Amino acid sequence: MAEVIHVNDDDFEAQVIKSELPVLLDFWAPWCGPCRSITPILEELASEMENVKICKVNIDDNTVWASKFGVMSIPTLLIFKNGEVVGKQIGALRKDDLKAFIESHI
Repeated sequence: MAEVIHVNDDDFEAQVIKSELPVLLDFWAPWCGPCRSITPILEELASEMENVKICKVNIDDNTVWASKFGVMSIPTLLIFKNGEVVGKQIGALRKDDLKAFIESHI
């Protein structure tokens, strides 16, 4: 059973850019209501979907990569495949919609 991986500026490249699996990355912050609302959904999907790695970056504590990807609103969800961004979603989604977003990009 996989779980959501909390990534920081130091291990971002190893966990996301160099991942062999596609990655759904959630840029979030603890004070963000919509961010908190999708956390249980991300945890469920991490345990259900073996073909994608689900990661979170707290933008309050880790600003480098959020800045590099121009994150202006949260939650911002990016899908990486072979180190490249192949999908972007700003704002929270219901579980079915989030799963469809992931599947359409991996």
